[in-house]
Amino acid sequence: MSDNQLRVVWIYPDLLSTYGDQGNVLVVERRARQRRLDVARLDVRSDQPIPTSGDIYLIGGGEDRPQRLAAERLRRDGGLQRAVENGAIVFSVCAGYQILGHEFINDLGQREPGLGLLDVVSVRGEGARCVGDVLGDVDARLGLPPLTGFENHQGVTHLGPTARPLAQVRFGNGNGTGDGTEGAYNDTVFGTYMHGPVLARNPLIADLLLKLALDVNALPPTDDHWYEALRNERIAAAQQPA
Repeated sequence: MSDNQLRVVWIYPDLLSTYGDQGNVLVVERRARQRRLDVARLDVRSDQPIPTSGDIYLIGGGEDRPQRLAAERLRRDGGLQRAVENGAIVFSVCAGYQILGHEFINDLGQREPGLGLLDVVSVRGEGARCVGDVLGDVDARLGLPPLTGFENHQGVTHLGPTARPLAQVRFGNGNGTGDGTEGAYNDTVFGTYMHGPVLARNPLIADLLLKLALDVNALPPTDDHWYEALRNERIAAAQQPA
């Protein structure tokens, strides 16, 4: 962070905002302002260059063709990769999660190169689509409460040796591999299949992104009453018999 201003970048809202994931950038912005941080938010459309000086980058989900277009443009642009090299934090959802990996299957049934920012490979699942509420236990190294979200995907994402599972699911499918993993992360890059939007359901993940960007161990407390009410409702729903 420079000039005492937190720079939050929302990537390609015109292509990757199908499932309400733009709510994630709203939550990050809101929780930063609650801590009296000076926040500059930039929404970058797919015909615009990705700035390399952001602190937190968010990328959401989308349909198959917009996902392919987004991957093509992000590869050509190269700005997100350079931002990560500069120490930026990235949080991605669903199609965005797959794009950050090494490759995924596009709308033409072909293997589409990703950005290689996460050590994951995504393929198309052969079984039923993964749809419904998910509850999982976040990797203990992150020190976060259980993950709650809503999945809606056909993808199956396999983690390589340098990617850690974001969570182990209690209910739901997550990465779709059958091993109970959900999402992936390394030091600065995070991916998940969870919608919701996921940061509204899990505000402490938003706080984690802020702490990483600010390089601090703690943030001033804030009112989480609304968030906790939503979390409790969705966690209870995830545990109801189908």
